[in-house]
Amino acid sequence: MTASKILLLIIDGVGDRPCRNLGNKTPLEAACIPNLDRLAAEGICGIMDPIAPGVRAGSDTSHLSLLGYDPHTYYTGRGPLEAAGCGIKMEPGMIGFRANYATVDDDGKVIDRRAGRIPDTAEISAAVKDGVDLSKYGVEIEFAPGTGHRAALALRGKGLSAAVSSNDPKKTGVLPKTIVAEDDTAEAAFTAEVCNAFAAQAAEILKNHPVNLERKARGEYPANAVLIRGAGEMGVYEPFEEKHELTGSVVAAAALIAGIGSSVGLERIPVLPTTPLADQVNLVCRELEKKDFVLFNVKAADEYGHDGKAVEKMKYLEEVDAAILPFFDIPDLMIAVCGDHSTPCTIKDHSADPVPLILHGDGTRIDTVTSYDEISCAAGGMCRISGGSLMPILCDLIDKTHKYGA
Repeated sequence: MTASKILLLIIDGVGDRPCRNLGNKTPLEAACIPNLDRLAAEGICGIMDPIAPGVRAGSDTSHLSLLGYDPHTYYTGRGPLEAAGCGIKMEPGMIGFRANYATVDDDGKVIDRRAGRIPDTAEISAAVKDGVDLSKYGVEIEFAPGTGHRAALALRGKGLSAAVSSNDPKKTGVLPKTIVAEDDTAEAAFTAEVCNAFAAQAAEILKNHPVNLERKARGEYPANAVLIRGAGEMGVYEPFEEKHELTGSVVAAAALIAGIGSSVGLERIPVLPTTPLADQVNLVCRELEKKDFVLFNVKAADEYGHDGKAVEKMKYLEEVDAAILPFFDIPDLMIAVCGDHSTPCTIKDHSADPVPLILHGDGTRIDTVTSYDEISCAAGGMCRISGGSLMPILCDLIDKTHKYGA
């Protein structure tokens, strides 16, 4: 038999290095993960460089690679992908930015880059979107809230450029930076002027907004400034369904990943970081009833890696393991399990370490690996592959590839 559907389960930041507080094991090695181990034992394993050996992949570039879009060709910056993930309809040529709300004091200095981690910015984001007027520049804006203090900005108009800096000082106690052109073009200088006008108008709108007045009355930081970064021009992506001859969906709480999926043509299935894993798994199962492919990203392992919390990362991997049990009951399913990069707790950042990979489903050759971890999978029959090879391999395993040559 041959599987006919693909589930790409990306455990964000899953790879790690030995951790002293785990007896010099990685969180994967230390975790009790019987379901992932079963997938390894019943499938074929290997290790994978999301982009290439020695390259520290970002979550954006790695996901593009894993979906079959060479980031060297398609990547134009994180901003437009984040904007798409926040629900902004990004069109080719639009300039997108990551954004977050911050708190500035009466002198205009940043005192909190996350505005006290404000949980909901829908109301103030609507005020910014409706109130900022850049018509004298011939520019329209789209502005949308993300999760928590995050948001996204997009600019539409003629003569724009993504070659502009950020106003985020990356530290507190100082003024937000002035956005400047990063090349000598008139377009970059114009866009920098537009961005500074946006930031100034947004600050005026937020200064006395009722939400912020209420926050100040409660002794909380007001969200009275918008910091933008990660400028990029929205590119043109070959639709996923045309590229791979597969219908597909993306289930991801992270706006960036949802934005990447929707940018290439996957249907975005909304979930929140607070959506229980079991509910997310149910959504994936529902999508697999009507789609050929689902990208399912789970995020928290990466966050624990960035925070250096090895025990918490191990426990979260155990939660993921327990949640995925329903996938075994889906017939004709090819399951790929991997990470988009490694996030070792010892360095609290992405690394170039390859990630462990499982391919499980009818048609796979079964090797001798019985555990899902970085070292065990390195001995698997898939050996070591690049992320750009993953979709061609998966499509071949479900008999969706075309012969090269006669």
